[in-house]
Amino acid sequence: MVTFSEISGFAFDLDGVITDTAKFHAMAWQQVAEQVGTKWTSQLADNLKGIDRMTSLEMILKAGGHETEYSDTEKEQLADEKNHNYVNLIKTLTPDDILPGMLDFIQSLHQNHYKLALASVSRNAPVILERLGLTDSFEGIVDPASLKLGKPDPEIYIRAAEVMHLDPDKVIGVEDAAAGVTSINKAGETSLGIGDAKILHEANLIFANTKEVTLQAIKEKMTAN
Repeated sequence: MVTFSEISGFAFDLDGVITDTAKFHAMAWQQVAEQVGTKWTSQLADNLKGIDRMTSLEMILKAGGHETEYSDTEKEQLADEKNHNYVNLIKTLTPDDILPGMLDFIQSLHQNHYKLALASVSRNAPVILERLGLTDSFEGIVDPASLKLGKPDPEIYIRAAEVMHLDPDKVIGVEDAAAGVTSINKAGETSLGIGDAKILHEANLIFANTKEVTLQAIKEKMTAN
């Protein structure tokens, strides 16, 4: 792992890292699951975290044994319905919905001249950042529609480094999902996981919650390692 002093930028996931839109995703996907006749469970909800839209839909259909019952066009319609429901839900977001400690952390990164990029599979990321008042905090947003593969493939984090004009080894990727941590590691970046250490065991750095994430804490963990 690189040293703390070599880090020049941070690539952020969005859901569960900057704000909790995961609950809105879950609500919108549950509506789809009920529509297709798949039983909604906490395990299914957990499995969808950090996964792109069409893969998530396929997982829901497969969980209920319905994977062969819908055409590609019908699947697109189901995914669009999910997104419509989700967009209506995220319109209720405000800056107060930024997760504890994250606004201070992002502001400290700016004060210390780090670059920031967003590496979220959410196509609604620009709207969410706007609702949170964070649009100007980021160098750019990786467009998930331009990606060939979603997480855990490294492409999104490689692109995030490119957005910041940095080599991957100069970047810390921030994630709350195992698939995202794998993506960061494969991209050759330092992975910072937020959440359950057992689930995020592949992460180079692990914090229990967003409030614990500070530049000083990151420096201490990297120095200790």
